[in-house]
Amino acid sequence: MTDLILHNYYRSSTSFRVRAALALKGLDYDYESYHLRRGDQRESDFLGINAQGLVPALQTSEDVLTQSLAIIEYLDEVYPQPPLLPKDAIGRARVRSLAMIVACDIHPINNLRVFRYLRKHFGADNEAAATWFRHWTETSFEALETRLVNEAETGNFCHGDSVSLADICLAGQVINNERFNVDMSLYPTIQRVHSSCMALDAFKKAHPSAQPDAE
Repeated sequence: MTDLILHNYYRSSTSFRVRAALALKGLDYDYESYHLRRGDQRESDFLGINAQGLVPALQTSEDVLTQSLAIIEYLDEVYPQPPLLPKDAIGRARVRSLAMIVACDIHPINNLRVFRYLRKHFGADNEAAATWFRHWTETSFEALETRLVNEAETGNFCHGDSVSLADICLAGQVINNERFNVDMSLYPTIQRVHSSCMALDAFKKAHPSAQPDAE
């Protein structure tokens, strides 16, 4: 038993983000799985942990934290090594901005509950849902690729040569893209950064295929 319990799902890209942050910081945690496609997240026990019925949620000795970016920033404050945000204010703003392209502009309209709504109320089949996913991903990835190419702060990773919050979000999204056949050849810089991330043990450890509930 550890002081940290991660309530998550192996295929959830938001859960991947927190797993990656925990691994980067060398933190042990207990793994609690909720099968989203079966609706485990809507059971009363989990709603008592997170009223939104969403993963991930990180249970600490003090409280339960929700929303992946908030969880990661908490971890960065409480366990500051290695840092996942730059020391300077402008650098932190840039990293958060890059992370939010994924976390705020792509993920919220491309997750499971959105697909269920599209299918139930608009008759979308699997191909229509995949087309929807690719459209919104590609729209934001075009801008993300342009920024990474043109901004001098880009290095081996999104911001210099150290992993940051932006890389964690980027890597999780690229992994998710594989299921929907997003053409990643259009984004060589994103691919390069993703490869740098996946060369690290922490990202391999966080990968969906490495989780105990992987199917």
